Amino acid sequence: MTDLLALTASLVDIPSVSDDEAAMVARLEADLADAPWLELTRVGDNLVARTDLGRSERLILAGHTDTVPPNGNQRAEIVGDELRGLGAADMKGGLAVMLELARTVAEPAVDLTYLFYAREEIAAARSGLLELQRDRPDLLVGDAALLGEPTNSMIEAGCQGTMRVRIAMGGDRAHTARPWMGRNAIHRIGPLVQAIADEPERQPDIQGCRYHEAMQVVRIDGGVAANVVPDHVEVTLNHRFAPDRSPSEAEAHLRRVVEPHLEPGDEFEVVDVAAGAGPSLDHPLIASLVARNRLEVRAKFGWTDVARFAALGIPAANFGPGDPTIAHTAGEFVTRGDLDAAFAALDDLVRRGADPVVDP
Repeated sequence: MTDLLALTASLVDIPSVSDDEAAMVARLEADLADAPWLELTRVGDNLVARTDLGRSERLILAGHTDTVPPNGNQRAEIVGDELRGLGAADMKGGLAVMLELARTVAEPAVDLTYLFYAREEIAAARSGLLELQRDRPDLLVGDAALLGEPTNSMIEAGCQGTMRVRIAMGGDRAHTARPWMGRNAIHRIGPLVQAIADEPERQPDIQGCRYHEAMQVVRIDGGVAANVVPDHVEVTLNHRFAPDRSPSEAEAHLRRVVEPHLEPGDEFEVVDVAAGAGPSLDHPLIASLVARNRLEVRAKFGWTDVARFAALGIPAANFGPGDPTIAHTAGEFVTRGDLDAAFAALDDLVRRGADPVVDP
């Protein structure tokens, strides 16, 4: 079997910061060109490799090819059984696992779509996955999907939704020597910020996965000059909401918290929102992956492209090597053991398919 740590290191050494993934895609395409069981399709900087064996189910294995900008960690460094370097965890380890599966499993029990897509780490409007959805939706057809995001080779089920809201509050300017002649807009936000801080963090249990909602003030902008009472302030909120709430329900909840502190003329604007996705642990392929490998299952608190597959009606989960808590850090790493564990579990799944359903 290929040394997955060395394979991952070779991918780390190919720069692929968002919008500069062409060299990475060319490498993947070259490595898969000699696999006659795969049909390769290039759409911009997205590469899709598919089997067409007439199987009853199709599994999508997906991963993004881009990384965040480097932080002194451009080159791969292997020390013992650990690899450090840009993207080692997020997610060139996952790409290495996908690549090795694609070029070694010629007779899978399910048809497979290996989806290597661009520009996940930047604004959603630039997403390679959305580019494929727009230009070649036929390539995204499948019965289930697994994203190779770093999860320590556990299942991170579904994902929470995310919402960014801008709130603007007004006041009246005055000289700071006579503040009673005006009204300080920045001082007005105090009760609103406290209400956000005091809001209980809802933790619903969905299919045995405990999600953890969060509501945070992440930015405050205001002030005119050091000797002027400010007459305007803007507050940016981030709300992470569990997948049992729709974006409209999450917005209604957020409004219930903040609107008691708003007055006529104040503004509440949803700047950005993305729905979450339920766990999908009951899909036979995902359930078999979990059961046969005795995988730990936990809720995904962040947002991932699992939600995009869910929106297409495709059950999906996050599963890949690497520690998600150190993704995007200068010291991100992946271990040989984690790579081998992720590969072994997926290799078993694609070769055997789902366990048969037994009627009670």
